[in-house]
Amino acid sequence: MSKKKKPIKTNAVRLLEQKKIDFTVDEYCWTENHVGAKDTAKELGISADHIFKTLVAVGNKTGPIVAVVPGNKELDLKKLAKISGNKKVDMLPLKELEPLTGYVHGGCSPVGMKKLLPTYFALEAQNLKTMHCSAGARGLQLSVAPIDLAAIVEANFADISLEG
Repeated sequence: MSKKKKPIKTNAVRLLEQKKIDFTVDEYCWTENHVGAKDTAKELGISADHIFKTLVAVGNKTGPIVAVVPGNKELDLKKLAKISGNKKVDMLPLKELEPLTGYVHGGCSPVGMKKLLPTYFALEAQNLKTMHCSAGARGLQLSVAPIDLAAIVEANFADISLEG
């Protein structure tokens, strides 16, 4: 009789379970040379436009903002500023990511952060049956319906991505 591997419990996984949201977690080999969503897509055999990266920015009026964009695109800071009611938006300094969100670079999930921040999902996610994003640790990806994930984090879908 083989032992079943126990799934890793991150804040993101715990919250999705608590809210009774259907999801799966995929584990993949992560190394320091792993450079982002495109590598994750390749590792999992998924198209990069279905892998979403979670980025945290800071608006001059609102403070921290979460942006979730496809792995094959970039975040358009000007569009994010406009949609979030800011004049200017800059990326959050990396050293401030973990204290603010509870997550490390390369393992930042849009769900389960220390506190709920204004969150925007790229329009590309809106019509997908499932999207993949970090499960809250390097080497772990959630597969979840974007509409369910957006509901939990009170996200708005918006035009915030730029061809990468």
